[in-house]
Amino acid sequence: MDAFIAPLLWGLLAFYNKPFPIFKYWKEFLVSGFYGVFAFSTLNYLGLQSISASQAGMISAGIPITILIFTPIFLKEKIKLKAWVGAIISIIGVILLIQGKQTASSEGSILGEIEILISCVAWGMYTVFGKKYVKRIDPLTLTAGAAFYGTLLSAISCIGTVDPSSIHMSPNAWLGIAYVSTFASVIAFVLWNAGVKIVGAGQAAPYINLLPVWTVLLGVLLLKEQISGITLVGGIITIIGAVLASGKNNAVKIQQKVNF
Repeated sequence: MDAFIAPLLWGLLAFYNKPFPIFKYWKEFLVSGFYGVFAFSTLNYLGLQSISASQAGMISAGIPITILIFTPIFLKEKIKLKAWVGAIISIIGVILLIQGKQTASSEGSILGEIEILISCVAWGMYTVFGKKYVKRIDPLTLTAGAAFYGTLLSAISCIGTVDPSSIHMSPNAWLGIAYVSTFASVIAFVLWNAGVKIVGAGQAAPYINLLPVWTVLLGVLLLKEQISGITLVGGIITIIGAVLASGKNNAVKIQQKVNF
């Protein structure tokens, strides 16, 4: 799907008459592409092979915590004590969530949970580095560069690991690729980078809390998934902790104008 995302972003750059400094900012593009496109997406899809969308969504509530941890390290933004308390609460929630799986623990499900957890770390890194990079690269160009290098990394990872003859595309599969390549990737990534540039990584973190809410809701409504009581409690605690950790005034707000 990354192969579809990059051309769409290049088209947007051409529409806005923007140059694409693919080599000038190759380090920034490579780092963003690795964390935000390659690592985050790959780990998410791998994790969803063995755990439900609802469970993955609630585990992803830990993303604000990773942003909170990396923000003072890479962006030098100050984090208040209240935020760290929220982080601890959220971690407790994630532990309860993982322990409250519907089915008996297995190597596959445990691996899936670990993959989703690591994807949260990857998105946290993508966010803080994105905040750092958009000071000199506009969000659209940064997203296009990340998509390009992320596509290269994805292609390299497929060498010797994917059998082309085993790939069978149905109409619904093509429709899914079209959706993921536009709304869930191009539009989402560009708007996220633009928002992070405006409000800062710390202030953007709370909006990630909508991800597990929508994932669980849509998983139940569309996929008819069931969630156990302890899993639900763990998810709620995780979200509460994340809100507390990344709530208003926990990080210094840095206002910048976004120019497309």
